[in-house]
Amino acid sequence: MRLIAERLGLVRGGRRLFQDVGFALGVGEALAVTGPNGAGKSSLLRLIAGLLRPSEGRVTLEGGPEDRTTGTVAHFVGHLDGVKGALTASENLEFMRAILGGRPNGSSPLATLGLGRLADVPAGMFSAGQKRRLALARLLTAPRPLWLLDEPLTALDAEGQTLFASLARAHLSRGGLVVAATHAPLGIDGARELKLGGGA
Repeated sequence: MRLIAERLGLVRGGRRLFQDVGFALGVGEALAVTGPNGAGKSSLLRLIAGLLRPSEGRVTLEGGPEDRTTGTVAHFVGHLDGVKGALTASENLEFMRAILGGRPNGSSPLATLGLGRLADVPAGMFSAGQKRRLALARLLTAPRPLWLLDEPLTALDAEGQTLFASLARAHLSRGGLVVAATHAPLGIDGARELKLGGGA
């Protein structure tokens, strides 16, 4: 599978965020989208996910089922964690599993993300770093080849950042793709960089 962006442009609120953005990403490849605040990094991810329509250009998939869009083959983890505070960590993941169509497997995403002992704790009691780990655990609830991640390292300590890099490398080694908007190095060897300009 290949993710191809051709001459993408986006105007939001009467302001042009970017134009002529293009890249091609194949299996096992990662792309770090960098640039200052306001450059359109998050908007580019949302565009790839199909949540926004480009003003110009297009995003296509090659090598996958013809009737599938990027949104149906992607996990999107936004800048906000999307965690329900009244639900336990386990309940949060079960809710996402039901939406994504995942099936329980032998490994626990919570244990993998270092949250196994907090499975029955309401997520509203979690620290910012623990909430981020819980958000990232969603990536393991159902297999999707494309990971779209907005600032995945936010609030993670050094151990959490190392853990994220290990998860991303494992995903890539299985033929997955990663596109991440980030201000910090992802810790993924060979990750390409797409730098967006724009205002602060």
